[in-house]
Amino acid sequence: MISRLRAAAAGRDGIACFARLYLAVTEGVNERLRGVHFANPAFVAHLDVVFAELFFDALADPAHAPRAWEPLLEARGRRGIAPLQFALAGMNAHINRDLPVAVVATCAELGVEPGPEYGDFARVNPILAQVEAQVKSSFLTGWVGVVDRILHRFHRLDDVVAMWDVVRAREAAWTNAQVLWALRDEPDLTADFLQTLDRTVGFANRGLLRRV
Repeated sequence: MISRLRAAAAGRDGIACFARLYLAVTEGVNERLRGVHFANPAFVAHLDVVFAELFFDALADPAHAPRAWEPLLEARGRRGIAPLQFALAGMNAHINRDLPVAVVATCAELGVEPGPEYGDFARVNPILAQVEAQVKSSFLTGWVGVVDRILHRFHRLDDVVAMWDVVRAREAAWTNAQVLWALRDEPDLTADFLQTLDRTVGFANRGLLRRV
């Protein structure tokens, strides 16, 4: 997974901006998780893989990617959008849309219920929030910060940053995962719910990707 994220992060477009954030957060969290004990480590490890694959699937086949990913995939080469906006739009699509799907798929594949796994899911939140905040700030320091000061209005970027909170997004994703789990024997209702979720996340991403 790390090697595939590095490959995606090597580009120069909006997807690469997200991939760099994803890679940095993943490496930072993995480093801080050493010594942390989970009740079901197999669930945590499998969820990580399933979750990442949803991003790689969207990247590999943009024409059939979920609608939540469409704004970022369409705008990835557009000028006038700050790197941080691209990065947060990717996080928004990946967590708010992909994470509920990944939780349900992981539970189904491992034969477990979502409820008992919440403790392990939530245990990652404080570490993830800390790392993600540090990585976000790196988008506005050094030469990137100088360029942004020239090209973008900073109060707009502050607004974009304020719109995003990784812990709240993960909590919402867990709630949506529970809904999807409850609907797992109702394919029509599941499809309707996912369609609505896709549209909602996609709409939010269009706001995140407004030119500053």
